[in-house]
This record gives sequence, C-alpha cells and structure tokens, in this order.
Amino acid sequence: MNLGESQIISLVIGASFAAGLNVYAMCGTLGLLGHFQVVHLPPALHLIENPWIIAVSLAMFVLHFFADKIPAFDLVWNSLHTFVRIPLAALVAYAATSQLSPGAQIASTALATVIAGVAHTGKFAARAAVTPSPEPFSNMALSVGEDTAAIGLTWFATVHPYWAAAIAIVLLILTVILIRMFARAVRSLFASGLSFWRRPERSQAAPRSAA
Repeated sequence: MNLGESQIISLVIGASFAAGLNVYAMCGTLGLLGHFQVVHLPPALHLIENPWIIAVSLAMFVLHFFADKIPAFDLVWNSLHTFVRIPLAALVAYAATSQLSPGAQIASTALATVIAGVAHTGKFAARAAVTPSPEPFSNMALSVGEDTAAIGLTWFATVHPYWAAAIAIVLLILTVILIRMFARAVRSLFASGLSFWRRPERSQAAPRSAA
C-alpha cells in the first residue's frame, strides 16, 4: 500500500498518539509492517525497517511491558520516558513527511509533538490515579490496554489512515478531558491538605487572643 500526502499526515496523527502510549510498540509495529512490505513507508522511514532497529524496538517493548506494570515504579519509568516518547514521535513524523513541502513537514512534526505529549501526559495521569489502589490488577490492566492500543492504532494507521486519525483525534479530546479532571482533583487534594495543616494553627492562635 502506497501512501499519499494526506494519508501520510493521517498516519502521523495516529502513530503519534500511539507513540505517546508506547513508543517502542509504535516503532516495532511500523518496522515490521514496512519490513514485510505490508505497507510502503516513505523513503526516509526505511531505517525503521532495518532488522536491528526492529530488534531493539522489540527488546525495549518487552522491557517496557514488564517495567510498566510495577505499581509506583511505573510512575518513575513513565516520567523518564517523557524524554523518549515525545522526541521519537517528532523524529518519526519529521522523517515520514520528508517528501512534503517544508512548511507541511514542520507543521506535521509540531502536530506530532503535541499529540504525543498529550497522550503521554494522559497516560501518566491515569497511572497516577490508579497507583494508590492497593491491588495491582487495575494498573496491569491499564498497561495492557495501552500496549494493545498502541499496536492496534499503529497498524490501523497504515491500512486505514483516515479512520485512524479520526480515532486518534477522539482519543486526544478524551485525554484532554481526563487531564483536566486529574488536575482539578490534584488541586482539590492540595487545597484540602493545606486547610488541614492550617487548622491547628488557628486553634492555637485562638487561646492566645483570648489571653
């Protein structure tokens, strides 16, 4: 399957959201699909079809699969991957759009950076919300769902790029809503904690004023 200009941009949208969830799944899936000629990737992306690149991507995917399912440690792991997922998504987008006009290439790269950043932030917010749970299964289920979504969305973006882009946009909107809800919850929790710690100060100040 050869991709046209609009299809490449749609592929970038879908793959960027997938990268925000699991960049190794995105790179590995794209590499395998390109290597076995399921899809003809843009020439600048042929490097991702290299067997060594595929092997590294799959090895990191396996490592990520286990590390991402350890409660509490997954927050550290995902924090560090802020410096991996977003830059790699931008790099893949820049390479994928190398045959487009310079303006379209820069715009697509910027768009990919934003999409991957939002997906990554939403993933981190969801993990932070479920990590306090005493049972590990919700965290593991969320991680498996993210891995599956990253692989599925990347594959879907190569065979039905327009539909994949539409799905990614819907997921993007839902993720923004999730992030806003999480931010409100954190602010509320912080305000409650602040008022709790200030309460003893007020109770100690009252007897002094009476004296």
